[in-house]
Amino acid sequence: MRLDLWLLFGATLILIAIIAVRLSHRAGLPTLLAYLGIGLFLGESGPVGIDFDNAELAEILGLTALVLILAEGGITTNWRHVRPSVPAALSVSTLGTLISVLVVAVAAHWLLDMDWRLAFLLGAVMGPTDAAAVFSVLRRLPLPSRLTGLLEAESGFNDAPVIIVVVWLSTHTGMPNVASLVGMMVYELAAGAALGLLIGWVGAYALRQIALPASGLYPLAVLSLSIGSYGVTTLLHASGFMAVYVSALVLGNARLPHRPATRGFAEGIAWLAQIGLFVMLGLLASPEELPAQIVPALVAGFILLLVARPLSVLLSTWGFGLTLGEKAFASWAGLRGAVPIVLATIPMVEDVAGADRLFSIVFNIVVVFTLLQGPTLPLAARLCRLKGDEEARELDVEAAPLEELHAELLEVRVPRDSLLNGVEIFELRLPPGASVTLIVRNGSSFVPEPTTPLQAGDTLLVVATTAVREATERRLRAVSRRGKLAGWFGETGA
Repeated sequence: MRLDLWLLFGATLILIAIIAVRLSHRAGLPTLLAYLGIGLFLGESGPVGIDFDNAELAEILGLTALVLILAEGGITTNWRHVRPSVPAALSVSTLGTLISVLVVAVAAHWLLDMDWRLAFLLGAVMGPTDAAAVFSVLRRLPLPSRLTGLLEAESGFNDAPVIIVVVWLSTHTGMPNVASLVGMMVYELAAGAALGLLIGWVGAYALRQIALPASGLYPLAVLSLSIGSYGVTTLLHASGFMAVYVSALVLGNARLPHRPATRGFAEGIAWLAQIGLFVMLGLLASPEELPAQIVPALVAGFILLLVARPLSVLLSTWGFGLTLGEKAFASWAGLRGAVPIVLATIPMVEDVAGADRLFSIVFNIVVVFTLLQGPTLPLAARLCRLKGDEEARELDVEAAPLEELHAELLEVRVPRDSLLNGVEIFELRLPPGASVTLIVRNGSSFVPEPTTPLQAGDTLLVVATTAVREATERRLRAVSRRGKLAGWFGETGA
């Protein structure tokens, strides 16, 4: 086909996928189902009839897309929200995942007549929750911040240990040497986290010291550093996926210029990766082979949902102070998405006996249980009596460096539900060295007076010296959350 036809086909496919996102969002379904459906429609059994059965290429492209999705997850994760939940998330993503793998493997061996190798592969492949599914669904629900932080951090952390297990099982025969496998996992995860921290810190320091000539270069630099950490870490035989998520988490929460633009760029790249990934996996699936594995998929899926996941959450979160309702919701909200399907291609590439059956079972589990769990999450939150604990939305602050003045320009958008609404400029009591220089309101701009009241929807341009930038942001957030008397309420805007 000619280049113009390929570009037309690609652009049309993306636009169809975007429309599918809108429709699935209204229906309360994770978008992965729409993308998988498009892939099946375009595949060998659909009207278009594209024949794609290259498992090795699917594995490479799938892992590449997962790197981009993990990077976006780290960049857009608010460290302040997830920090209290990180210990529990690490426990769930390691100890909890291993418990889940063991339970599913034993059930698959005895109930589905799988040999131990294939049974453990099924348990490992279905172990991780999917970052894209979790981020897209849970961020729309009003949940306690520590629960949201737990689920987000878990979905970012648990890919790394599971990939180690899946690769090991796919390349080794016989029962695994548990001590050797655990030792390798500890090294790879610890080294990956350390290298991710190092690359994130060094990259953030460099980007703060070097003023790039165009704002669009900052998102490229941040994403390149995160992706580059995967390559460096993998070359050192450590966990590249852990390095990607940790470095992106550091860079996404660093005081860098143009942070909102960086987050928006990362989200766009992740959406593109999701579209390509799910459509490709839909193409790879063989619809005529899927019905034969529906019953085994239902058995394994219900074992995972009703036994393995609740048991793993219950045991791995013991002592972290979660309520029974939060544990119940975390058990139900363990969404599976593209990650298990991508991981199921690894045994196919390694020619593991029964790998095609494993892929069909995993594909069925993802589709059926995403349909079951995704739309019922709001109901599950109500039944577990969970409510959000943050009423005011965060301010969206953009920053650009003013090198010669040793100052920065902050662009502050006032949300509709912000308590900045009605506050006069002088009542902001910004620190010395910071000043509101311009207000953009209803498409027109003006220089405010000290007594000018702010309105919801305003965009403020605030010039602040580098020394008081952080204090300025904290004061604006404090007033946004609790009003002009925020200090009296103990609100610091952290």
